[in-house]
Amino acid sequence: EKSEPSLICPPPRSRSYLPPEDIQSCLESHVKEIFGPSLPDNWQQTPLKENRLKYRLLAQLAAELGHTVPNSQLHLMCSAEDVLNFYSTPVKDASKFDELCAAELPPNLKITWEQ
Repeated sequence: EKSEPSLICPPPRSRSYLPPEDIQSCLESHVKEIFGPSLPDNWQQTPLKENRLKYRLLAQLAAELGHTVPNSQLHLMCSAEDVLNFYSTPVKDASKFDELCAAELPPNLKITWEQ
């Protein structure tokens, strides 16, 4: 006798990221603190050529904001402006299961999770 496969609700994931409203001033203060007097007039044009300083900046931001630049994007972080763009972008990380749970389903479709 065949039984229906059971669906067990996966645990919620929390890799979403919502940028703080003061992200620009936060990043500016970190850039000025780490790169010191060698900044160009526009701090966003600060190049991240020296890996030691680039690492310090990204590590501090990751610890403070709880959001890390993935390895696959590290080579794209060439200036402070690139870092600002990365940290200004919200991340919605929901699985299809999460989306199904939150969605308004048609009346003929129902998902029942086993407890």
